[in-house]
Amino acid sequence: MRDAVIVEAVRTPIGKGKPHGSLAHVHPVELLAHTLRALVERSGVDPALLDDVIGGTVDQVGEQAMNTTRYAVLSAGFPESVPATTVDRQCGSSQQAVHFAAQGVLSGAYDLVVACGVESMSRVPMWSNVPPGADPFGPGVAARYPDGLVPQGISAELVAAKWSLSRAEMDAFAVSSHRKAAAAWERGLFDAEVAPLDGVSRDECVRPGTTPEILAGLKPAYYDPAFAERFPQIEWNVTAGNASPVNDGASAVLIASGETAARLGLRPPARLHSFAVTGSDPLLMLTGVIPATEKVLRRAGLDLDDIGLFEVNEAFASVVLAWQQETGADPDRINVHGGALALGHPLGASGTRLTTTLVHAMRERGARYGLQTMCEAGGLANAMILEAV
Repeated sequence: MRDAVIVEAVRTPIGKGKPHGSLAHVHPVELLAHTLRALVERSGVDPALLDDVIGGTVDQVGEQAMNTTRYAVLSAGFPESVPATTVDRQCGSSQQAVHFAAQGVLSGAYDLVVACGVESMSRVPMWSNVPPGADPFGPGVAARYPDGLVPQGISAELVAAKWSLSRAEMDAFAVSSHRKAAAAWERGLFDAEVAPLDGVSRDECVRPGTTPEILAGLKPAYYDPAFAERFPQIEWNVTAGNASPVNDGASAVLIASGETAARLGLRPPARLHSFAVTGSDPLLMLTGVIPATEKVLRRAGLDLDDIGLFEVNEAFASVVLAWQQETGADPDRINVHGGALALGHPLGASGTRLTTTLVHAMRERGARYGLQTMCEAGGLANAMILEAV
């Protein structure tokens, strides 16, 4: 039976998604091209052997339009014969690219394939692909949800209210994320996964000196009188400090069949064990990680205690804390090198960024299994399990 293994995984440092951010001067195609070049250089694989390159990007408009992944392949200097496509499963776009790539290998359609992702939120701000006055949902959705759907920030508040998460709990989680990320950088644990670019070698948003007292001074980020009236249970505890920032970055993972890896003399650190994707309530929107985790464990024939490390995307502190409450996962195994609250969340790149961090952390800590899951707009979530080789 065929298997799918990860051969190499790399990412850029993550910059602030603002005009003054450290990577704001880099076109998104070039961000992704940089990781693709680093991926083949580090692995030693001839890019002419690639069967496909599958990339994730969320705001596919402007400089991220026209199948960004294809032009990144060309900019990277890969042969013109290497195909590419760009997918959108919102924040989980590049994790979905990993699923598609691995499933292609398992089916026999691919032998060697790249899953990757990019987002330049400084150059292509969030919601750039929805012009003012445009309705991306349509009348059928409006009829099904007559009170209206809500932005993600309101969903994060609803999650906090439903799981009785206090401001102090969410701020403490955010502080912990920054401290873990800072410690990982100081110990050199990110060096193997990050490919410096234009003199930028570190993640820009990590704040080692942040404290609960500092975060306690921040105002609610999403307060709205209309939503306050509609949802009186909301306590307005989500702030810029316990929500992920906007960012620029790219990441890439090289996936092969075990047979191909052996033939090319490659030593993969992990294989892709199991996959799941779920839909959930689009109003709460961010809670799909809970059923997705249950589903992927069931498919894998594993229990939660079998998992050595978890990467749960820190879109908001409330999401990870609610997930932890429901699953009972050991907090000491969750996002051990920090997460998006500290490192950043360049939307289309975050899926393969988490995979890259998880692969390297599993190797560093000797974990046999790692589980990655991400919440996504519209009430979606991806989950997958990696196994050390």
